[in-house]
Amino acid sequence: MTAIARATRAMLFAALLGIASLLQMQAAFAHASLIGVEPVDGSVIAAAPASFSLSFSEPTSPLSLKLIGPGGAATALDRYALRDATLDIVAPGGLANGTYVLSWRVVSEDGHPVGGSSVFSIGAPSANAPPSEAELVDWPVRIAIWLARLGTYVGLFLGVGGAFFLHWIGGRSRTATYFGTASLSLGLVAVPVSIGLQGLDALGASLSVLSDPIVWKTGFGTSLGSLASLAFAALLCGLLAFRLNGLGGRVISLIGLLLVGAALAASGHASAAHPQWLTRPAVFLHAVGIAFWACALIPLAVAFVSRSADAPMVLRRFSKVVPLAVLSLVAAGLLLGVIQLGSIDALWRTAYGVVFLVKLALLVPLFALAAVNRVWLTTPAEQGDARAVLRLRRSILAEIALVVAIFAVAGAWRFTPPPRALAMAAAAPASIHIHTEKAMADLTITPGRAGPVRASIVVMTGDFGPLDAKAVTLVLSNPSVGIEAIRRPATKPGDGTWHVDELTLPVSGRWTARIDILVSDFDLVKLEDTIDIRP
Repeated sequence: MTAIARATRAMLFAALLGIASLLQMQAAFAHASLIGVEPVDGSVIAAAPASFSLSFSEPTSPLSLKLIGPGGAATALDRYALRDATLDIVAPGGLANGTYVLSWRVVSEDGHPVGGSSVFSIGAPSANAPPSEAELVDWPVRIAIWLARLGTYVGLFLGVGGAFFLHWIGGRSRTATYFGTASLSLGLVAVPVSIGLQGLDALGASLSVLSDPIVWKTGFGTSLGSLASLAFAALLCGLLAFRLNGLGGRVISLIGLLLVGAALAASGHASAAHPQWLTRPAVFLHAVGIAFWACALIPLAVAFVSRSADAPMVLRRFSKVVPLAVLSLVAAGLLLGVIQLGSIDALWRTAYGVVFLVKLALLVPLFALAAVNRVWLTTPAEQGDARAVLRLRRSILAEIALVVAIFAVAGAWRFTPPPRALAMAAAAPASIHIHTEKAMADLTITPGRAGPVRASIVVMTGDFGPLDAKAVTLVLSNPSVGIEAIRRPATKPGDGTWHVDELTLPVSGRWTARIDILVSDFDLVKLEDTIDIRP
């Protein structure tokens, strides 16, 4: 069996085994977004609240809750209770009049910390508002996270991938082994450090407390802990593979390549998207494809720079196998891009889309160089054409620079929620339950934000029995901005739920919702409460 056949079989085996393993994973992670807060952001309330509440699109775990007072002093909020996707927080006593910032940081099920703040005033706004959430961003921590992620990519793709390449394709040399080992060493430092940095980001803490054990425990408790464990194992496999020869080295390097795909599929935005049975294997294939392509660059560059006699043979083997890897990474990348972006205009409307465009702009010359190498330079280089060899050497070095730049750009996705998650948050409904002795109603407004909406109403008797109402009318008003009652009769299409279509709520904020239920010609029940509509 030739080296090319062995490498192809190894890649196919790795892909199938990895996909089969990923399909067994049960977790269904999501990127949580805030869909409701009490007191409402920007509101002015008459008296100090007894509690606060934060409602998210998905269940979360609180990491840091603070109340920043009018004077700028922060008070930790450590008394809270989780109720499904809602976090109920006990407010401190004795809050004076003025403007407060409720600052929160939670971790969603995809392992990414999510933070934000809500501003409200008691009595009247303060003359000097407390610092905003944007002003509280810790840039040193963010830069350190980005650098750690870049080091992780270099270790996984150039280090582990390099070990796989040397065992299954060829080009083994002392210099190539040195660069591969150096890449792995960088990864072995970056991966553990990323856990501590994740903990800092999750807790909203600064670099000065990086040595605190709670920081590392918090970081490892997120889904990044799974990624780091798998990535570290992959790096160790790569390191061991460089020291082994023959079948042992091939097996270990193959395991390392599998672990690279599994690590990246275990955490992150793309792996958290639905449907999981499709996105996780796609992330796996994308990662393995990148590793196989990127892994060849350093050994090939070393071979041609050192004028190794094996360089043309190694290039020929790689050229025959690489289309398979490129096909998998491109197909999986496009699929994940479509799922994450959701629409074309998200490319320029969102930070995630802008990062995607920059990455695409770097991929175009990378693919162009690869095509030039394969179509015009490979065959002459194999035949000993010195001019082709020189151009090929320069092209490979340029490819290395572009690949590292792509790693750097991809690391920025750590800080940009995908449009998919933003759309989910925007589409989340607002709902309330109104309960009296005589009747009750569940009112849901979809989406729960200002603009065109649709309301659905379920009415029942006060003891949860069926209520066959003759008519239902929804009345909405927002006296704080001078909007008088908007009255809309509901229709009942036959599914037992009353609907109000073609309704527009012009502004966000706290609305008064009244539901008039005509039980009989002589019995009209009116239920009233407030409902928060997001911007």
